[in-house]
Amino acid sequence: MRTKTALLLSIAALATFASGVAAKADVSLNGGGSSFDLPAFTKWFQAYRSVDPSVSFNYQPNGSGFGQASMLNQTVDFGASDFTMDDAKLAKSTNGPILQLPIVAGAVVISYNLPGNPKLKLDGDTIANIYLGNITKWNDSRIAALNPGVDLPDLDIVTVHRSDTSGTSYIFSDYLSSVSQEWASKVGRSGSPMWPNGLGGKANAGVAGQVKQLPGAVGYIELAYAVENRLPYATLKNHDGDYVEATPAAVSAALATATIPDDFRFTMVNAPGAKSYPIAGVSWILLYQNQKDSVKGAAIVKFAKWIVTAGQKISPELEYAPLPDNVQQRILAAIDTIKY
Repeated sequence: MRTKTALLLSIAALATFASGVAAKADVSLNGGGSSFDLPAFTKWFQAYRSVDPSVSFNYQPNGSGFGQASMLNQTVDFGASDFTMDDAKLAKSTNGPILQLPIVAGAVVISYNLPGNPKLKLDGDTIANIYLGNITKWNDSRIAALNPGVDLPDLDIVTVHRSDTSGTSYIFSDYLSSVSQEWASKVGRSGSPMWPNGLGGKANAGVAGQVKQLPGAVGYIELAYAVENRLPYATLKNHDGDYVEATPAAVSAALATATIPDDFRFTMVNAPGAKSYPIAGVSWILLYQNQKDSVKGAAIVKFAKWIVTAGQKISPELEYAPLPDNVQQRILAAIDTIKY
């Protein structure tokens, strides 16, 4: 785990990396959006230097909503989001079609801060009731029933959620909507849900930081952030009733069950299969199909193709699941429609 943790660079390190190579680069690509895949982008940017040292990158991990808005406002060269734009939002683009292409799949884990940090098991109904405010103590009988023999403290639960519009929030609320009728009717699925209670943190790093600092806290974060911050996370009961640890293999099992349409807009939460992790999702890179700058356009196409192929070999090192070969080929075909 230490080896994998060492591969995860901080946001500050990413900014330093981007500015440090910009002076030597011929093309500078500016991106923004998802923090879910920031560890992947950070490593990809670093590795891509050996592929094409003429390209530098600057990426602002301000959330999926930021990535979508920045694409519509044409303030970035590429965006990233963990939930896709619908037709109404895509119609607002004044720069032609925006492609939404999967680049990485990962797990959203339920991390917590308890004395001794015991390994817990949780199911969807219990998680929903925690975030609805129906379960307020860690030694609640419903949590205890899932964790026989675990000494649960008489400690208030502090729920932590994202304060920004977030694809991680969409994945999480999509999952809760699929397992809890009460959540679906009262809150629903959204990148910025109306949270019934709790504290907000900006980006995955902000939620992880809150959980790490607050005794009794619980939060949902992308797996790499739990590993980086050495936070415990629960083993979750999946669609088939099996308890599954969050691993790249378990995310791959969930992804294998997904039906992926031609426009690549799909979700994969609560997937069937004994080995499927239940809170799994995909992040999409957002690209203009009609590039205004031919030099930047060529660089973006080359980089996007590298991400989808060679870049996928790096994904498991960072706790992500690589895209299957057949999906890679479909994405490459879509990238080939970009004009520059």
